[in-house]
Amino acid sequence: MLTHLSLRLRIFLFFALLALGGTALVIGGLTIGYIRLGEDHALSSFVIAGAVGSFAIIGLTTWIWVLFDEHVARPVERLAAEMRARAHTDVEHEIDHRTAQYLGDLAPAAAAVASHLVETKNEMALEIGRETAKLGLEKSRLETLLAEVPDGVLFCTPDHAVVLYNGQAKGVLDDSPALGLNRPVADVLMPGPIRQAYDRLLDAEAKEGADILVATKEGAKLLEARMRLMWLEGQETKQPGYVLSLRDVSGDLQIQAERAHLLTDLLEAAEAALPHLPRDVAEAQALAQTTADVAARKRPTDTKWWPLEALAASDLGAALRARLKRKGFDLTCDLPRTLVRCDGFAVTRLLERLALDWSGDGATGFTFTTAEPSGDSLTLRLAADGPLPSGETLAAWLATPLSPGLARFAGRDVLISHATRLSTDDGALSLTLARANPRKGLSAPAILYDFELLHAELPEELSDAPLKSLSYVVFDTETTGLNPQVDEICQIAAVRIVNGKRIDGERFDMLVNPGRKIPQASIEVHGVTNEMVADAVSVPTALKRFHHYAKDAVLVAHNAPFDMSFLQRRETEIGARFDQPILDTVLCSAILFGQSAEHTLDAVCDRLGVVIPEADRHTAIGDAIGTAEAFRKMIPMLEAAELPNLGATIKAFDKHARLIEHLN
Repeated sequence: MLTHLSLRLRIFLFFALLALGGTALVIGGLTIGYIRLGEDHALSSFVIAGAVGSFAIIGLTTWIWVLFDEHVARPVERLAAEMRARAHTDVEHEIDHRTAQYLGDLAPAAAAVASHLVETKNEMALEIGRETAKLGLEKSRLETLLAEVPDGVLFCTPDHAVVLYNGQAKGVLDDSPALGLNRPVADVLMPGPIRQAYDRLLDAEAKEGADILVATKEGAKLLEARMRLMWLEGQETKQPGYVLSLRDVSGDLQIQAERAHLLTDLLEAAEAALPHLPRDVAEAQALAQTTADVAARKRPTDTKWWPLEALAASDLGAALRARLKRKGFDLTCDLPRTLVRCDGFAVTRLLERLALDWSGDGATGFTFTTAEPSGDSLTLRLAADGPLPSGETLAAWLATPLSPGLARFAGRDVLISHATRLSTDDGALSLTLARANPRKGLSAPAILYDFELLHAELPEELSDAPLKSLSYVVFDTETTGLNPQVDEICQIAAVRIVNGKRIDGERFDMLVNPGRKIPQASIEVHGVTNEMVADAVSVPTALKRFHHYAKDAVLVAHNAPFDMSFLQRRETEIGARFDQPILDTVLCSAILFGQSAEHTLDAVCDRLGVVIPEADRHTAIGDAIGTAEAFRKMIPMLEAAELPNLGATIKAFDKHARLIEHLN
């Protein structure tokens, strides 16, 4: 109730209440005494005694309150104000706690807290300054890298607004004044292919990206674009932004299209003329054979110069239905999830144009289905209630640009680039596309960088190098057994640690054909079966590749002598030596936790809070990752144990060599 009052006022009220209470008690006691005495002449004496007692109590209480206010309340308020000033402002001088000498340890403790707070704030400011400078430097380096990328790069928000572009993008877009930060990408590029590809990737939560063909708003230049969604950890928006890399292919595509048109016209003319030539004339037979050979050799090349992607046929149907619905009529679709190789936007626009032109001739009740899959192709069928268009009508439709913004992009170009033809079989317009292989979770390679490496300088003597400055390859092997003299490697995996960070984008994971049967007892441990390694590379080939991967790095393994014995046995055969320094996490654990502790990989990981997923345990890559994470946490612990460099750490291993001998 009184918390809104100041500390001094609350203390004053407390002592005032104490004085009033004491006075009341004295007066009450004297009154009771007088009544019980029953002598009227003693009243004056009781009154005098009450007055003296009351004044004495009030005076004593006032004196104590003044002392308390002077030596307790005021110093507490001053301390609070001093601490608040250091918490919320840039005051740095120490608190003078002599004015609070009667508060015992409170004043020195407050001074110590304030001093530590100031030191912490200064350290944080210095660290923020260093990190800001580092980020600024990395920003400038990234800007330099982006400036040197040969393709134009646009980074766009989920709302399709530009938030980053490089100089090449301005060049590709002809320095369009419509290109600018926080401006719609639709101001400079035709939005249809971009929005369609974005929605398709978003629905599939795809990480592999999409290759599309887009046109500029001005000049209708054709650009080959690669779109990739930017799923960022901790992003604030529900949907991801995306990156567009742009390359001007209008000239190349125009030349390629013109050559394809010429060759197609020539072949069609030859095929049309062949039935009218005498079949028994050698030249006619040779022409027929040449025409057939050229047509067969031309067909695979038609799809090599146009950006195509793997796309589900059902996605094509959904896109076509959505586009036609905006034009005012419905389309019934029944298409499978079969993947086809195509330019999704181009095929959708072609089918839309055909449906619109056909409906203009009176067709109704459109359906979009597929014929039975045949080998490596899938036939799309656009059917309707109404007469089929004639060949001349179809040719006219295919010669018309697909949209006003794509003057050099007609239906015929789509057919040529997909190595297909438009036929009128079984009362429908049929389009045959090549099937694509199913995607297997491929993802675009991550951009790996660590600009701190630009400042790293290793001493000439590697043994003097600080542990955190070295590059490591942490590896693990799975074998057919435990005898390095007769058993062989059946799997080897490794990860890199560079500048104290694990580089997930540079993993090494390889199955190896050991050249002998893997015993069932070993299969039950690591799960590598004979069928899995039947088509794998041989042991020498695998070790050559691993040697190249681990070149110039310090090797790290858990119980390293066991794994190294399998590697070193093949050194003569592969013509290379594993002669780099080797660190063993078993010995690192013994140094840090003592020999009496348990030093299995599971025990070390549990001790350091490293979790290896159960599905990956006892697999080479799973154990390599677990060992790498444990070793990363050991590096600062080894430095704190006065083992700051590689030489000191290896020397300390000698004290624990018996532990390794016991394990092996």
